[in-house]
Amino acid sequence: MAYSYKTSIAFGLVYIPITLYNTIKNNDIGFNMLDKKTKSRVKYKKTCEDCGDKTIKNEDIVKGFKVSDDQYVIFEEDELEKLKGKSDKNIIIEKFCALSDINPIYFDKTFYVVPENKGAEKAYYLLLSTLKDENKVGIAKTMLGSSECVVALWVKGSSLVLSRLFFDEEVQRNPAENITAEVSKQEKMLAKSIIEAMDGKFDPSEYKDEYAERVKKAIKDKAKGKEIKVIDNEKTVKITDLMEALQKSVNSLENKGSGKVVKIKKKA
Repeated sequence: MAYSYKTSIAFGLVYIPITLYNTIKNNDIGFNMLDKKTKSRVKYKKTCEDCGDKTIKNEDIVKGFKVSDDQYVIFEEDELEKLKGKSDKNIIIEKFCALSDINPIYFDKTFYVVPENKGAEKAYYLLLSTLKDENKVGIAKTMLGSSECVVALWVKGSSLVLSRLFFDEEVQRNPAENITAEVSKQEKMLAKSIIEAMDGKFDPSEYKDEYAERVKKAIKDKAKGKEIKVIDNEKTVKITDLMEALQKSVNSLENKGSGKVVKIKKKA
């Protein structure tokens, strides 16, 4: 498994050199872009607008921030590096809190935390076991690559993981957060009955990327000259009356023998 970052964790005067590994692998199917007629690969070149579409080498490219229509502030890589403090590159825990204090919407990307060497294993396990015993999360601000971010160190099972969090200003306000409506007692009871009948524990192994599997099969079939068959998906019946939709949902679950459901007749 290729690592993502090498860094260190510090809490108090305890220093732990670590490596961060991705928890998620990219499972995307890699299609190449081809010319429709010749079937040859389409290449993407970096060109200069004012150079007659001349191809530009990477070493001749600099970063610029547009400050007016025809003016850019130019930055070299070493200038941006100077803006990073030495401590910014380390994960210095600033506080400990409960995991429930963090709204899940703030979570961005998660990494496995692995001690860099055997000498770091004891301090690593001490942090892991103490966080687990106290049911706490360590919060820090650091640099991962070229981006500053807030991170949360927490324990999942027997693993110490680090989650990159969004900054508060990155999280947008929900346009629907103030929506309310009058709901009848019967509608509430039916909705509750549906939830109770469908109640269960989340098991991620139950869910597969069926579309990706169908695409992989289609690639093999097309390579053999076979045609793609249309998938016969079940159609959703649209019911505009809320009470009718709720009652039919309950009836459907009852027919399937799914938990405890109730029947409420619609008032005339």
